[in-house]
Amino acid sequence: MESIGTWWMWAAFAAIVLAMLALDLLVFKGGEKHRVSLREAAGWSLAWVAVSMLFAGALWWYLDGSVGRAVANEQTLAFVTGYLVEKSLAVDNVFVWMMIFSFFAVPLELQRRVLLYGIVGAIALRTVMIFAGSWLITEFHWLLYVFGAFLVITGIKMVLFADHDPDLAKNPLIRWIRGHYPITERLEGERFFVMRDGVRMATPLLLALVLVEISDVIFAVDSIPAIFAITTDPFIVLTSNLFAILGLRAMYFLLADLGNRFSLLKYGLAAILVFIGSKMLIVEWVKIPVLVSLGVVATILAISVVASLYHTTNRQQSA
Repeated sequence: MESIGTWWMWAAFAAIVLAMLALDLLVFKGGEKHRVSLREAAGWSLAWVAVSMLFAGALWWYLDGSVGRAVANEQTLAFVTGYLVEKSLAVDNVFVWMMIFSFFAVPLELQRRVLLYGIVGAIALRTVMIFAGSWLITEFHWLLYVFGAFLVITGIKMVLFADHDPDLAKNPLIRWIRGHYPITERLEGERFFVMRDGVRMATPLLLALVLVEISDVIFAVDSIPAIFAITTDPFIVLTSNLFAILGLRAMYFLLADLGNRFSLLKYGLAAILVFIGSKMLIVEWVKIPVLVSLGVVATILAISVVASLYHTTNRQQSA
């Protein structure tokens, strides 16, 4: 697997990730019961975007001095495009989290801890999937076409089932857990397990965590091939993906009270998947520049957000 990443670049990236997680967990008590305010969520969201863009700037500066400006521009643009693609696709994941927490009646002050564990699990999962995907594409280049077709089909299905909400009560894993492990009838604070009459019981908070992890597996299957359409360099793919994931929890709390205002966003995300999948399918004949891809993704996202806000405003005025 060819990559611009040297051993110290990988080490520096890992140090940044661990430092930010430690800051959240130890300094800001990210794993403790706490109701995240809109102001706090906005602050953390801006902080994560700032750290991501500072990383992009440092990457450009290093590559410009070591391998030339052309490579620096290309790789940094690929990072920013991959980051935007992952960030936009993650919005659908946020809406699913809202549905999960609503189903289990998990209050906002308890959601923070569940999402912390969910993000840590997502980091481990995506790291494995990205390295595996990079190796597979290196060995079997034709998999790019399989990924492309998959993304196009997924985008079309997203449009067809945009108004369909899955029945969480029928989830096979949740039904299996309920059938093999005692579950408390109600939440027990921020605990995942409690003891009742000498019996260790799981709480609904654990079931919510399980579904959060499952949702990330499902969305990773969509988003990781999408970033491979931008670049196959594992360093760029992993860093852009994980920076977007690290800011996902803050984005969730930022959108928690605003989710109903973006009713048309799913159609924009579907269009992004179809565009990226199509790009992968025609790559041997038509090579779409990364700058064009960035412009198309940003335009689709902006149009869907503006259309959603306009649609919501009209609906409220008509009510």
